[in-house]
Amino acid sequence: MANNLSAKKRIRSNHAKHLRNRYQLKTCKTFIKKLKKLNEKTTAEALLPDIFSMLDKLAARNVIHKNKSANRKAKLSKYVSGLTSAVVA
Repeated sequence: MANNLSAKKRIRSNHAKHLRNRYQLKTCKTFIKKLKKLNEKTTAEALLPDIFSMLDKLAARNVIHKNKSANRKAKLSKYVSGLTSAVVA
């Protein structure tokens, strides 16, 4: 248990940062899952920049490693490019 005020404050601030980081990571994962469920290329392409932005922010804040962010972005863009466009009849 922490004995001085600064150590107690550090525990509180670390907990708050931990909760914020987990929330942002979970939000990004949820968006990725939504993207994977999409079948239309146009809607997936519209969602892709938002996910890229989230991944970049997570990497900049050291929530995830920058290489992990880059790998996820590459795999997602490859997935979206492989989707077929919706044919308007």
